[in-house]
Amino acid sequence: MNTNQIQIKVSVSEQLSNLLRYKADRLGIPVTQLVKYILIKDVEKENPVFTVSDQLEKISEKAIGDLNNSIIVDNIDDFFNKL
Repeated sequence: MNTNQIQIKVSVSEQLSNLLRYKADRLGIPVTQLVKYILIKDVEKENPVFTVSDQLEKISEKAIGDLNNSIIVDNIDDFFNKL
């Protein structure tokens, strides 16, 4: 899981800043948390579809197909000694 964060600076009018602070105060959360929530909810509405390259698609299909041939290894040392 990628946990890198990128900081984005956004300038807003004083009126919007006051509205955001008011709402955040009512909810008992920091303004930054409110803004993140609003952004996430808006982006979720878009329901984006991401496409991958043909090469990655083929690799993924092969990996999924290889699952049928996979085995569970309880003891890695025994497994390699038996090869």
